[in-house]
Amino acid sequence: MTQLLFIQIAQSVTGAVITIVGLLLVAGIIGYLSAWFYAKSVYTPVIKKLTKEKEDLIVQVEGLKRQVEVMKGEIIKLNTTVEGQGVKIKALQHEIEEKNLEIKKLAKPLKEN
Repeated sequence: MTQLLFIQIAQSVTGAVITIVGLLLVAGIIGYLSAWFYAKSVYTPVIKKLTKEKEDLIVQVEGLKRQVEVMKGEIIKLNTTVEGQGVKIKALQHEIEEKNLEIKKLAKPLKEN
């Protein structure tokens, strides 16, 4: 009896349409799964490689950030040293001016003679 029902459905237009739509759906699912597994097999190694490169770059960036912080500290030290040297230079210039005045004072009596 079930065979007779299947034969009647297979021979009718509606049955043929249902069969075709069903087969198209199955073919679509098979194609989608095949493409998905192929893409997964092809791109998984690429993704892993890019992820590793990303992690390496993150480590490099962190290292560079630490170097920048160290260099900022060195710049602050050097700026302090420069300021200190500037004070010393001003003091030495003032001393030179005083010595020049002393020389002029000592040179006046020599010119008069």
